[in-house]
Parts: sequence; structure tokens; C-alpha cells
Amino acid sequence: MKYVSTRGQAPSLDFQGVTLAGLASDGGLYVPEVWPGFTTDEIAAMAGLPYAQLAQRVMQPFVGDCLTPERLLQLCEQAYGRFAHAAVTPLKQLDEQQWVLELFHGPTLAFKDVALQLLGLLFEEFLARGDDHLTIVGATSGDTGSAAIDAVAGRAKVDIFMLHPHGRVSDVQRRQMTTVLAPNVHNIAIDGSFDDAQAMVKRMFNDAAMTGRFGIAAVNSINWARLMAQVVYYFAAALQLGAPQRKVAFSVPTGNFGDVFAGYVAAKMGLPIERLIVATNVNDILHRALSTGDYSAGTVTPTAAPSMDIQVSSNFERLLFDCGGRDGAAMAAQMQQFDATKALQLTNAQRESAAALFTSARADADDMANAMRWAHEACGEVLDPHTAIGLHAARSVVGISADVPVVTLATAHPAKFRDAVERATGVRPSLPARVGDLFTREEACTRLPGTYDAVAAFVAGRATPRNALGNG
Repeated sequence: MKYVSTRGQAPSLDFQGVTLAGLASDGGLYVPEVWPGFTTDEIAAMAGLPYAQLAQRVMQPFVGDCLTPERLLQLCEQAYGRFAHAAVTPLKQLDEQQWVLELFHGPTLAFKDVALQLLGLLFEEFLARGDDHLTIVGATSGDTGSAAIDAVAGRAKVDIFMLHPHGRVSDVQRRQMTTVLAPNVHNIAIDGSFDDAQAMVKRMFNDAAMTGRFGIAAVNSINWARLMAQVVYYFAAALQLGAPQRKVAFSVPTGNFGDVFAGYVAAKMGLPIERLIVATNVNDILHRALSTGDYSAGTVTPTAAPSMDIQVSSNFERLLFDCGGRDGAAMAAQMQQFDATKALQLTNAQRESAAALFTSARADADDMANAMRWAHEACGEVLDPHTAIGLHAARSVVGISADVPVVTLATAHPAKFRDAVERATGVRPSLPARVGDLFTREEACTRLPGTYDAVAAFVAGRATPRNALGNG
């Protein structure tokens, strides 16, 4: 399997290459040269597999010969052995049509663990084959940071520098990052928004002075390997609900478009998905893009669902590339326009192709609170704000047949957002015992001004050069 950049100018890489690279050298994102597919019989044969075995089966076509099936299975068993639920991503029924897929049973209580526990092991596996040292630089709106830090803390040949917007993540999210005191972990709180932090990370990937000295790598969903691991739980849920003989719809609370794009990949591989519902909060650039073709960034509005407080959705570029005929030059021109003006119009081809599978919905604060209350009062389920936005979208979208199950992705444990949950439901959720001492742990974090130069200087002063371990 070879991977190409959405902007057409970077060299194609194999799976190991894209895992260690993250962002392409031309500023684009890597996607498979062709989408691998499964037949109906092959999908049917996956029913009933334990999660790790299902993961190996779904991901092997993307991995190619970079890992044997036996080794990939070992890594999957190691990654998912840390989850607190034997099913890894259990499915729960709310009513006749609505379901939730619980993705928060990993060590940091968020869906990011499903991919990042595996990604940390892949980094370690591939780095052991050479002398290079990896410097992970990431931006987080809340959950990616803690999941990435947990996945790589203490691992050899890796440093991680994680940026988060100061004061714009929950106290639980912050502490899950800042209380990991491993020497290879560096937390940075910047003055600004998540979009500011993400822009700095992207700039660092294109800064020759930094990439020349350090092996800069990504852990957020611009990294293909992370997105690939998220494809698996779409298969897991759909198989439990009758796939491939029965279609399933999914509602996905999303800001950066990675989680829902994984559903698009699953559909491309042959999974019978009826609809993918993109659920946004008031930071609704994705809803506007899919419903009107207007992909223009506004000002980020802080909300009770901070992981969705995003106005620039990195992974949307992957969809635009695929729906626009995979024209790298045209994609590069579109993104250059967006970088310059913070606005672009989807082409007719992009809009029509996306509309075949995607629909979208927007939830304000009242919609979110009402969905939390309904789940609690009618179903006995306590949901976090992000999942509630997904559930609002799932219940409000029209046109899905009553015999099609609608699965909302439950992206975080409600205890990560205790105040918002309590305001809506009167219930203050408790942290699971495995993280119950979180508020007694020591914190370590550096606050920096929201400038690229300040962040780059901090990283350069603490990172290990790429070939400090040998002649690589």
C-alpha cells in the first residue's frame, strides 16, 4: 500500500513512512493511493471476532508488508488490553432506533485512546528499526493531548510537545495531560484558541529549520495511522447491528473531521453505511460547508463542548480531495486560497459527491442540554456534552428509514465534563476508580504567548535531534 498527498507534490510513502511523517512535506495530508475493499462475504466473516482480531483484519490492507498479520495482531491485543471494558467499544441501545457506541473505556476516557494506544506502539515498533529520534508536536482541544501523552510517555526515542489553548479545556482534560511527569512529556498552554495552536503545529511541519534538525511527527488525526485505527469501530458497531445485510447510520460529534472521515473510509471499504451525520456545535464550519458549500472560518466561540470549538477542520481536506477527483494541484490551489482568505467554496463535484453519504446538523447550548436530559430521563444514560450534540443530530435528521439503526459515537466519559453534565441533568458524574486520584496529582505545564516563535524556541531548546542516536 502506497500513500499520496492531497496536494500532489510530496513523495509517496509506505505505511511506516506515513506513520512517522504525519503531515506531507507539501503541506497536504496522506491518503491511500487506492481504497482497499472487502466483499460482502469478507465483511460477514468478521462478525463475532474479538475487537483486536477485527482491528487486525480491517487494518491489514492499509499496513501492507510493513507489519505481518501476526505482529499487527500482537500490537492490537497489547493496545486494547488496557481498556476497561472487555468489548473495547461496547454498544448500548437508547430506544427503538437510537444507539450509542461507547468509545471512552481507554486509559484517558476518550475516543482518542482507541487510535492512540495503537499509534504509540507503532511509533515504538518503527523507531526500533533505525537510529532516528521522533519529536511529536501536537495541538489539542482537549482529548487528543491526554490520549497521546498516555500512549508515548516514557517510550524510547520519542519526545512529545502538546499545545493546548490556555483556559479552554476542562479541568479533567488539563490534568490528564499535565500530571504525566515523564521526562519525555512537555505540556504547553498557549494564549489563544485551538485553531491558533493547530496553525503553529502545521507551520512547524513546514519550517525547514525545525524539520532539518528534528524528526517532527504528528499524533492528531492528520496522521493517517491514527485515522485508520478509528475505521475499526464502525465495522464493530455495524456488524453487531446486522451488517453487511443491514445498513446502519452514524452520528458523529466532530470538530476536526477525523472521526467522521474514518466512517467515510469504512464506507469506501464496503461497509453498508446509510448516512454519516456530521454533528457540530455553534462552531459550525462543517455544517455550513456540507449544507451550503460555504467553508469559511469564523471566530471560535468557547462552549461546554471544547473539543469541538474549532473553525478549521484539518481532515476536511481529505474529503475534498477524494470528492474532487483526487486532483492534487486543484486541491493545493483551494487550500492556498483558504489559507489566504479563510474561506473557500466547495465545487459542484465536491458537494454532490459528499452529499451522497453525508448530512449535517448544528446544536446550540439548549439543544445539547436537552439531549443530555432526554438521554438521562428517558434512557437512564448520562452523556457528555459532545456525545449529546451527536445525539441531538441523530434525533433531528430526517429522511432515515425507521428500520435503519442510528449509532451516535459517544466520544468521552461524562466525568470529563462534570460541570456541564450537572447543569443539564442534576447528576455530577464520578471519575472511574482508575483515575480517581487525578486531582491530587502534581501538575507540570509551561504557559507561552500565542506566537510561533515562542513555541518553536521552546521545542528547539528541549527536543532531541533526529539522528542523535546514531547516523540515521
